[in-house]
Amino acid sequence: MKEFVHALQAFLGLGATVILPIAIFLLGLLFGQKPGKAFRAGLTIGVAFVGIFLVVDLLVSNLGPAAQGMVKRFGIHLHVIDVGWPAAASISWASPIAAFIIPLGLLVNVLMLITKTTKTMNVDIWNFWHYTFMGAIVYALSGSIIQGLIAALLFQIVCLKIADWTAPMLENYFGLPGISVATGSTVSYAVLGIPLVKLMQKIPVIKNLNADPETIQKRFGIFGEPIFMGLILGLALGLLAGYSVGDTIKIGMSMAAVMVLMPRMVKILMEGLMPISESARELLQKKFGAQNIYIGLDAAVAIGHPAVISTALILVPITVVLAVILPGNNVLPFGDLATIPFIVAFIVGASRGNIVHSVIIGTVMIALSLYMATDLANLHTQMAIDAKFHMPEGASKISSIDQGGNLINYVIYKFFALIN
Repeated sequence: MKEFVHALQAFLGLGATVILPIAIFLLGLLFGQKPGKAFRAGLTIGVAFVGIFLVVDLLVSNLGPAAQGMVKRFGIHLHVIDVGWPAAASISWASPIAAFIIPLGLLVNVLMLITKTTKTMNVDIWNFWHYTFMGAIVYALSGSIIQGLIAALLFQIVCLKIADWTAPMLENYFGLPGISVATGSTVSYAVLGIPLVKLMQKIPVIKNLNADPETIQKRFGIFGEPIFMGLILGLALGLLAGYSVGDTIKIGMSMAAVMVLMPRMVKILMEGLMPISESARELLQKKFGAQNIYIGLDAAVAIGHPAVISTALILVPITVVLAVILPGNNVLPFGDLATIPFIVAFIVGASRGNIVHSVIIGTVMIALSLYMATDLANLHTQMAIDAKFHMPEGASKISSIDQGGNLINYVIYKFFALIN
C-alpha cells in the first residue's frame, strides 16, 4: 500500500500539464481515434495548459504579494492563517484515504455516465484533490475511512451534477462548447452564488447597475479594452499595497498581460479539445444514446475572461477589509487571495459579465467563506499536524478560503459531524 501511495503521489507530482495530455491521448484512443490524431490532440491541450498555467502563475505571483502587502500595510493581525490551496492539497494527499480517491472517483464517474446521471466525463484528475480534502476532513472528524470515502464520493457526485448544470453557461457566455468544470472550489461557489445573482437581477435600481467589459469599452473607447482594464486595476492594487512607483507599474503591466494572454491560451486549448469532444459525443451516443457529453476540465479555462479577472482584482482588497470588520471572523486572508478568480468565475458567468453584480455577490460569498473557514480551523489544523505540515510562522491555527470556506464541503462536514 505504501508503494502504491508513493507511486500515486509521484504521478500526481507530474502536474496537470502532463497528466491531462496523457488522459486526453488515452481517451482519444478509447473513442476510436487514430493514435497520431489522439496524440496531437493531447499534445495540443498539454501545450495550451502550459500556457494557461504560466499566465495563472503570472497572476498569482503578482497578486499574492500585493495582497500580503495590503495586509502588512494596514496592520491586520488574526490568529488563523489562510494557507491557500497548495497547502490544502498537500495536506489532503497525505491522508490515509488519498490512495483510494482517484480509482473510486473514476469508477463513479463512469457508472454515472453509463446510467445517464451525469453528462460530464471529468478528466481533470489533478483536481480530484478537492474530493480528497472532503474525505480527509471527515476521516479526521470520525476516524472512519469508510465515512471519509463516502463523503468524498458524495462531494464528487454533487460537483458533477453542478458541472452539468453550468456547462451551458460555459458555452454561451465563455465560448467553451463541449466543456464543463467540476473543480470543487469553483462549483461550490456556484450553488448559492448563481441563485443570488438571479435574485439581484430582480431588485429595483440595483438590477439596472451594469459595468460589463463591452459597456466599459463602448463608453471609454480603447481605454475600456481589457488590456487597459488590467493595467488600471493592477496599478490600483500596487498603490493599495504601498508599492514603489516601479513595482506598481510592474504589477499593472502583469495584470494587463493576464487580460490579453489568457483568452489566447484558451483558444489553443479548444483547438486540441474539439476533435476529442466530437469523438466522445459520437461514440457515447452510439453506444448509450447519450447526448451533449461534456469533457470536464480545470476551472482555469474560465478565469481568463476580462470580467472574471476584473471582478477578482476588485475583490482582493474587499476580502482584506471583510476579514477585519466581520465580527467573529478569525481567518487572515493570505494564500487564497490569488485564487479569487476561480471562486467567482461562475458568479460572473451567471451575471453575464456584470462586474457590479459580480462584486456584490462575490463579497457576500467570501464573507460566508471566512466564517466557514473560521469554524473549520480546528479540524483543518489537526489535519495539518497529522500530515506533518510545517505551520506558518506566528500561526496558532490554519484554514483556507478555497476549501475550508467551501459551501458544499461545509454542509457535508456538518452532516457527518451530526451523525458522529
